[in-house]
Amino acid sequence: MAINISNETRTFIATHRNDNVNTLALKAKRTGELDLHFALDQIAGWQKARTKLPLWAAHEGIIYPPHLSMEQCSSELTALYKAKVAQRWMQELNKQGAASMADLTGGFGVDFSYLSADFAQATYVERQAHLCQIVSHNLCALGRSNATVVNGEAEAYLAKMEPQTLLYADPARRDANGARTFAIADCTPDVLTLKDLMLQKAEVVMLKLSPMLDWRKAIDDFKGNVAEVHIVSSGNECKELLLVLRREPTQQPWVYCVNDGSQIAFAMGQDPAAGCATEEEMAASRYLHEPNTSVMKAGCFGLLCQQYGVKKVGRNSNLFVSTEQATAFPGRSFRICAYATMNKQELKALLIGIKQANITVRNFPLTVAQLRKRLKLKEGGNCYLFATTATGNRHILIKTEKIK
Repeated sequence: MAINISNETRTFIATHRNDNVNTLALKAKRTGELDLHFALDQIAGWQKARTKLPLWAAHEGIIYPPHLSMEQCSSELTALYKAKVAQRWMQELNKQGAASMADLTGGFGVDFSYLSADFAQATYVERQAHLCQIVSHNLCALGRSNATVVNGEAEAYLAKMEPQTLLYADPARRDANGARTFAIADCTPDVLTLKDLMLQKAEVVMLKLSPMLDWRKAIDDFKGNVAEVHIVSSGNECKELLLVLRREPTQQPWVYCVNDGSQIAFAMGQDPAAGCATEEEMAASRYLHEPNTSVMKAGCFGLLCQQYGVKKVGRNSNLFVSTEQATAFPGRSFRICAYATMNKQELKALLIGIKQANITVRNFPLTVAQLRKRLKLKEGGNCYLFATTATGNRHILIKTEKIK
């Protein structure tokens, strides 16, 4: 279903694709054939898509949503990750090339466009007619001949839907007044209520939920049907919580901590206790490690100690030290230059020649702003200071330099 765009609007978009949108809005001449508002949305959308959705940006004819929706939609990185999870499950079920899927909450179709690529049949369901029109247009531009667009409510479609290999849903996290909501039961559609029906209709159910949710509670909410939990981050910012549900009860679901190209996984309940560095081990340590956001959310600190030969700085301080460099550690790693207690003389010796530093606070009585003011340091530079509480309840400041 192509959307009609005037030749003048197309020409304007092509001519000004790389121009500043705000400047265009002020200076562009409005004519009868030029839909300026639409054109500006398309230029801004394409500029955002170059980095966020490069596959879309590479295709002529894609229609982009307004700026806010472009900010909120999935990135290509997270959409591709979901597609890889779906592909793995199709391989396990031996359904490659013959699988079908349905996306019950299509939205602007970003996740659907990536998920649907490897399915023989794919159905996009969306209750807003104008979104169905845009997505139908974009799927044609992307060459998705296997896709069907359905304008309807998720609940109604699910009730009459033919069995699928995979069901996907991204419940809207806004209430009737537009306020943001996080609890699963407060989202639309209520996938907790629909869980049993979804599992009757599909062999695998994938749910994209708020990154703010407690993943352990989410597992409890779905009462044994969660097979996998994926905590997905990009640029060290947690973007989404992805659950994979199966009909068969699962006692120990797998948890995947993903941040761009880094990934670690463990079976729930199999994370060992984390060891803490003694004062002597702290003094001998040469490297400091800060876990990425997904690992921090998962709390799998014992697994880090086991797999990377590191120890926690302190029981409640989620920073880690080692004598040897922990290659491929899922997070940032630093070379320790020195460390000191908060004793004035020790601090003075530690900070000789330092006028600016990047400061991180973990389990420490002062905020970054308070500590920066106390130390009289500007922001930035090549020095990285970590303020934390070590074993023995010692408040310390660790001076480091970044190595990756």
